[in-house]
Amino acid sequence: MRYASFLCLVCLLLLANTCKRASKVEQQLIGKTWLHAFEEDQEDITTYRPNTYDFPPSRGRTGFMLEKGGILKNYSIAPADGLEEQPGTWQFMQDDEILITIKPEGQPQQQYLIKIVSLDHDLLKVKREEVAESPIR
Repeated sequence: MRYASFLCLVCLLLLANTCKRASKVEQQLIGKTWLHAFEEDQEDITTYRPNTYDFPPSRGRTGFMLEKGGILKNYSIAPADGLEEQPGTWQFMQDDEILITIKPEGQPQQQYLIKIVSLDHDLLKVKREEVAESPIR
């Protein structure tokens, strides 16, 4: 009986630590507009920085914003070099994987996974994986 209480306490601590990690990732990702810092890409790793970052000049940058409630705003380069917003959704698959679904008007839906390689307050590095079937687990 003594060990059961100890085991329950350990389980609660592990569960609390897991929740803190997910919420820390959410706090750093959600509500920011992340723009592609293509100058910093390495092989299959794509780099993003917040739109407040002092980027070098370019003819446009793609990006995205994750909002609470699974709402995604995807930004692509518009014909006049501005940003064109496309609606979509997002959801955590695991702590470090996010399923992205983009629904461009008049075009087929796009779906892919991004795996977070590293995340800091002003730097996000991800690997993108195309989705052939629904990856919902």
